[in-house]
Amino acid sequence: MSSARPAARSIVSWRLASASVAPPSSSRLAASAPSTCHHFHSSTQLAVRRRPRFRNIPAEEMGLVTNQKIDKWAAKKFPKYTPEEMEELSKNYSPEQIAALEAGEASIDPRDLTIQGRLRTDSYRMPYIDDFADIQPIIDKRPRRQPPPDPMARFMNLDEFTEDLVAWSQSLCKGEKTGKLKRLEAFVPQEFKKVPEGEWPAGVRADAVSKYTTYIEDEAFKAKLSTQDGSNDGPSDADVLEYILERSSMTDNNLKSNSSMAPALPNKVPGVAGLYKNAVDPEDRGNDEEGIYQDLKKRTGMTLDQILKITVKTVVTRYVTNQTRLGKIQTCNIIALAGNRDGWLGIGVASSVEFQIAKRKAELLAIQNMQPIRRYEDRTIYGNVEAKISGTVVRLNARPPGFGLRVSHRIFEMCRAAGIKDLAATIPRSRNPMNTVKAVFEALRNQPDPEEIAIGRGKKLVDVRKVYYGGQVY
Repeated sequence: MSSARPAARSIVSWRLASASVAPPSSSRLAASAPSTCHHFHSSTQLAVRRRPRFRNIPAEEMGLVTNQKIDKWAAKKFPKYTPEEMEELSKNYSPEQIAALEAGEASIDPRDLTIQGRLRTDSYRMPYIDDFADIQPIIDKRPRRQPPPDPMARFMNLDEFTEDLVAWSQSLCKGEKTGKLKRLEAFVPQEFKKVPEGEWPAGVRADAVSKYTTYIEDEAFKAKLSTQDGSNDGPSDADVLEYILERSSMTDNNLKSNSSMAPALPNKVPGVAGLYKNAVDPEDRGNDEEGIYQDLKKRTGMTLDQILKITVKTVVTRYVTNQTRLGKIQTCNIIALAGNRDGWLGIGVASSVEFQIAKRKAELLAIQNMQPIRRYEDRTIYGNVEAKISGTVVRLNARPPGFGLRVSHRIFEMCRAAGIKDLAATIPRSRNPMNTVKAVFEALRNQPDPEEIAIGRGKKLVDVRKVYYGGQVY
């Protein structure tokens, strides 16, 4: 509820009470009339009109009232092109462009620009008034004076490279080129110029030979002086280095680029496309776009579908920090296992600075190192097995059907990947995770084979359980 309502009620009740006690006089009514309206806010009521913040400028002070002043100001601010300016423009533009420029100037009336034109005052206006004829390096972008690169350019062949080398060497010649020197015919009189050399008179020929010899000696002396001054013909070491580093080896006429970055190669480089095989095998049906399993397929001979069906799991993760000259470098060591749950098991050990890289390497090595594991009745091992790795000792014991896997979690994952269902395991000594996994894998690989024992003893082995139960033992 607003706090102004009780105050309003008290004022109204006070007014009614005072009116009922004594009738007000006319002078009192006249004095109290302005106070009948009360404003419920703290701002002071202003009876006068608020003055504007800026002074109004009369039109006479702006100077653009009469037509004469408007025309004078328009002629000053928007002058027409002078004949000298048109002559200068004709050097840079074609006649069609000059005609279009004159049509554009004629379509815009300077009087309309003077009357209706406004300078922008918004926040996105240009910070200077300019016709953008000159380039300001601080504000404007760098102009691109060179044309774009030729997309059809290719590397030069031997003939094109030879022509380009000859053109480059001729561009560095500083004296007269071969064939520019005067010949013997230039020193005979005019009437003998069209006459063959063998028909010249003896005196004319001797005089021409003398003048020609003097001319050749003078030219040779000039060439010798230029050689002594250091202005000899031929490229310098700097020119050769510039040719090697900056001369283009493509058929683009050695065009310069607007950027120091080389243009990107197209998707299919002419002459190279189709020469290299794609790492992705089309038989994978797009399941291995990155080509992760291509090398593994060559090593194992398995297809991608068989590899993807293998159970892979990371069982041990360890971080090791080594102090090097670059600081403390943390490395991740991972042991992964792989199995098809039908008698095949493998482990892989890998290390890397990145966890994902180490994990992928360990999984691929585990699949590559898969070996067959002997199983009795496809559910347990043969007898009791013991293996020792460093200070870790693992004892595996065969158990009857329905016993289950009463082992630690790492051994449980290994047994499940190998397809073993009944097993008991004890670790009496050290329980190092990495050594435990290696010891279990070693024990499963080195199980006693009853067939080999029977052959070694020269006896015949008979499984009484299969005989007694008729082979229905699992």
